[in-house]
Parts: sequence; C-alpha cells; structure tokens
Amino acid sequence: MEAEPTTDLIRAQLRRLRLKAELSQEEFGKLVHFSGSQVSAVELGQRPLDRFFLKRADEVLATGGLLTSLLKMAEREGQPSWLRPWLDAERDAQQLWCYHPTLVPGLLQTEHYARTVIRADDMLSDDEVDKRVAVRLDRQAVLGRPQPPKLVAVIEETALRRADESFRGLMAQQISHLLQCAERPQVSIHIVPADVAVHVGLAGPFTLARGGDGGWVGHLEDQLGGTSIDQDNDVAILMARWESVRSEALPQRQSAELMKDVMAQWT
Repeated sequence: MEAEPTTDLIRAQLRRLRLKAELSQEEFGKLVHFSGSQVSAVELGQRPLDRFFLKRADEVLATGGLLTSLLKMAEREGQPSWLRPWLDAERDAQQLWCYHPTLVPGLLQTEHYARTVIRADDMLSDDEVDKRVAVRLDRQAVLGRPQPPKLVAVIEETALRRADESFRGLMAQQISHLLQCAERPQVSIHIVPADVAVHVGLAGPFTLARGGDGGWVGHLEDQLGGTSIDQDNDVAILMARWESVRSEALPQRQSAELMKDVMAQWT
C-alpha cells in the first residue's frame, strides 16, 4: 500500500515543477514518453506512481532526483510496522552479520534472483512484486554509501545449488554477483559446505546490526514477517549462534573457490 501523505506530496511536486517549467501535460508527456492523459492520471492519483516515469520526470525537470527520492521515502513508509525498526537499524549500521539457511541474503541478491524469490508468493500481485523488489534493491544502497558497513554474510552451499535446469542462468548470474561483492573490502562472504549436515543456524535466518553507538540489534524472519530483537539477553543468544554458524563456514578464499566451482556447474 502506498504511503498516502508522501505520494500526495510527490504528485503535488510533480505538477508544481511541470507548471514551473511551463509545460502542458501533453508537452511533458512527450518528453517522458507518456501520453498527456497518462500524465494527468498520475497527477490526479488515478494511476500508481511509476519509477520509470519519475526517473524520466527528474531528468526532464532537472530536479536532482527529488521525485525518485520521495518515492523511496513513500515505499519505506509503506512497509509493515514490524519491518520499519529493522530498516532504520540496517540503514545506520556500521556492521552487519547475516545468515540464511536456504537463500542468498537480500543485501546480496541480484534483481532477477530477488524477483524470482518474491514472486514465489502467489498471493502477491505483479504490482506488489515490483514494489517489493524495488525496496529490496534500494536497501542494498547501504553497501554503496561513502562509509559502508562491514558486511559479513554466511551462506549455505545448498542454497547455491538449490535450483533446477530452468534457473541455470539465474544462479550463474547470482553467484557471479556474490563473487563480485566479495571483492569489495567491506564485504566478506563465507560458505557453509554441504557436508556440514547439522548446525544451530538451520533453525532459521537472522541478521545482526551494530549501530554507531556500539549497540547491537537483531532481526528474525518467519513466514508471517519478522521481528526486531533489542533485548540484551536475546541479542546475546543471537550473537552466540552467529559465532557457532560462522565457525562452520569456510574462510573467504576457500569460499570463493567453492562459489566458482558451483557457478561452473550452472554455466
């Protein structure tokens, strides 16, 4: 669901900037590759806000990215209440430790992989899938900021091999992306080899974030959403489990070699 106060602001700003540029809806539509009636529908709230449209509008109106930035804000506001505290912690983190037993962690997913994973929920409309993919990719921007957090990710080898022939190209692209990410000085990726049959992490995915004040918070995911963890005792348990999971994983160099071997299988 759109965050109405912010999306109303976007529509108002779009109209104000268009009029300031002395462009009719028809004239503006030609510049952004939309019809005049489509521009009118966007401004009146009769058509959902579209990232491509707003990106073109920012370029044509020379806004410095104002409209797309406001859309990202609206999408953040539109997230469920249980997720917002974690988004704040993730955005401000200086360190991030993440583990997932069955998937590549969201901060390291390609768009194609993220879309495939999200679309697996057949209760979601195409529009909702697009919004969730966009939010997931926006969250990855934390890794590209001037002083990015130190990210340590632990991934199961079985998660990299868990696909059939129809996903051959998707998995090759995803593992290639992981290898590229692992070359960044602030990113460490460690693989738990498939011959480690049982360990405590298999109980479920979790992430830990350390903020600027040195405090840690955690995040647990489940079928209905997720929970932010900030009680000291609970955080201590997650940190102990992280150390246990991390100890089962291979060092960085060996992890990279294993990823290359798996990628060769998919290519």
